[in-house]
This record gives sequence, C-alpha cells and structure tokens, in this order.
Amino acid sequence: MDQAPAKEVTTEAQRKCEGADCNNDAGSLQCPTCQKLGKESYFCSQDCFKRNWAEHKKLHKGANSTLSNLGLTQPKVISQPDADGHFNPFPAYPFTGSLRPVYPLSPRSSVPDRIRKPDYASNGIPKSEQVFVGRNKVKILTKAEQEGMRKACRLGREVLDIAAREIKPGVTTDHIDKVVHAACMERDSYPSPLNYCHFPKSVCTSPNEVICHGIPNYRPLQDGDILNLD
Repeated sequence: MDQAPAKEVTTEAQRKCEGADCNNDAGSLQCPTCQKLGKESYFCSQDCFKRNWAEHKKLHKGANSTLSNLGLTQPKVISQPDADGHFNPFPAYPFTGSLRPVYPLSPRSSVPDRIRKPDYASNGIPKSEQVFVGRNKVKILTKAEQEGMRKACRLGREVLDIAAREIKPGVTTDHIDKVVHAACMERDSYPSPLNYCHFPKSVCTSPNEVICHGIPNYRPLQDGDILNLD
C-alpha cells in the first residue's frame, strides 16, 4: 500500500515579528533592552526594529530589572517584625522547608576604587556575557589566560577556606559574607557575586533546602545545618 508523503512536524509555533506594522516571521534579532529586563522580543530585521523603536521603547518604562518586574524588590505584604526588627518579606510564598528569609539585609559592602570592577558592578547587568550567548565552541585559553585562571582559582580557594573556618552554630551567614568580602579586599579582588544580576552580597550562602544562590542574612546557623558556600 502506498504511503502518504511525510509531513514536517512543527513542535513550536513560529515567532512573529514584534513590529507593530509588520506581519513577517521574526528572525534572531532581539531588543537588547528587553534582554536586560529578562523579556523576549524578536524582530525580523534591523530596519524594522529601528522603525518601531519609538513605540516599542514604551514597554521599557518603569521596568529597570527582572526583579522589579516580578515585584520582588518591594513586596506589598511582609510578616510582622520580631523583637529585633527582622521580618520575612515573602510570607505568602509556598516554601518547601522550614527556612525563612530574615530581612532587612545589612547594607551592601563597598569596593574601593583601587580594585578593578566588572561591568555589572554599577548597574547589575553583565553586558559582557552577551557575546557568549549562542556559542557552542569551547575557547582554548592562551598561556597568559591559563595563568590568570590559575591565580583566580587559587584566590577563590583561599577565600572559601577562610569562610569555611567561620562556620559554626550561632554564626550568621551575614557574618560569613563580611568575612568573605574582607578577604577579597585584602587580595585586591572583586567578589564576583556582588551585584551580579543585582545579587546584594559578596558570597552565596545556601543552608539546607536552599539549593543555591542563598542570600546571606541574620539567621544564626544551627547545629546540624548543611551549608554551601559559593
């Protein structure tokens, strides 16, 4: 029995161009401002993007980060502060365990001018990483780059060892963050988590069910806690 010709199966609908006056399929060109804000907006061509810019940029108004878009920077409902003035900023969130965030956070640590800073240090946006989006090749480092990598790894190991010695019941992760920051400053090194995508601290401290990227706060560590430093 003859078989009907196979049809191409499309698993995902073709994106359409965001241009208000355009019905074309979108290409790979995205609005760079939308990318910074964590949004997707594709256009069919550079000319179409330029032609629609005046109208499209209205979407960016009042949205300067992914966190602000999600309403996480200033929660509308918080728990009642305890005797020390600490509170949970997300009381309605369905947490998976017993841990709760302890706010307010301590002020963000400063970095002196003598230390070289990454592009995200001022605004939280790692623009330099955009050049790596879509790459599928592993870069082979030069001898000089390999030495730089070894130095960075050695300094990172030293700082993490210093931080690990501070871990004990009763110590807060905020204290550990201050220890990490001071150790980085002593080594004329910028603590890479600080303000990366608006992360407010110099190290990630993730206890128990917090998988990763935990924000240091005033919660004292308890005997039996499992803590990851990153």
